[in-house]
Amino acid sequence: MTTNIAKIRDAKGISQVHLAERLGMHVTSLNRLERGKTNPSTTRLAQIARELNVQVAELFADEPEDHGTVRLVGYVGAGAAASFYNHDHGELDRVNAPADATLDTVAVEVRGDSLGPLFDRWLVYYDDVRSPVTTDMYGKLCVVGLPDDRVLVKRIRQSRTPGFFHLESNTEPTILDVQILWAAKVKAMEPR
Repeated sequence: MTTNIAKIRDAKGISQVHLAERLGMHVTSLNRLERGKTNPSTTRLAQIARELNVQVAELFADEPEDHGTVRLVGYVGAGAAASFYNHDHGELDRVNAPADATLDTVAVEVRGDSLGPLFDRWLVYYDDVRSPVTTDMYGKLCVVGLPDDRVLVKRIRQSRTPGFFHLESNTEPTILDVQILWAAKVKAMEPR
C-alpha cells in the first residue's frame, strides 16, 4: 500500500529517524511502511496523521492536501477581550494560501479593530505548530493561545515576571502579565 507519509514528512522537514522516535517504532519499520512494503494498522495510521498534523485521508491521497489553499480555523480579535476559535481543529472554510505556505500553514480571520480599523476581516496566516514563546518572538506579531482558551493576534513583549508576557495591539490597551500556552509568528496578512 503506497502512502504519502514520506512526502508529507519531508515537506515538514521531519527526518525519518525523528518521526520513528516520535511514533515509538524502529526506523526500519517506518522505512518499510513508507515504501509500501508493510500495511499499517488503523491505530498506527491515526498516530502518524496526528504526528504529521494531517488528516488520515491525506496519507493516501494521490497528492497531499491542496496547497493552493489553507484551512481557515477560526476568527480572532473584536478588541482585546473576545475571540472565537474553532477548538475542534476542523476547518471553517478554505482560503488562498500565502506564497510561503507549508503543510502547517493555517489562517484566522480578524474580527474587530484591535489591530487597527483597516484590518477588520483580514486573514492572518501562521504555521500551526503551537510552540512555547521564544525570544525571537519578542516584538513580533504572533497568534497566541491563552490559558482561558482565547486565541489572539498580538505583539509579544517580555514581562518582568518570568513566564509572563505583555500583549500589545494598535487600538486596545496592552494586556499585562499574561501567560501564553502557545505562540506562532504571523507569516502573512491580507484582506479577505
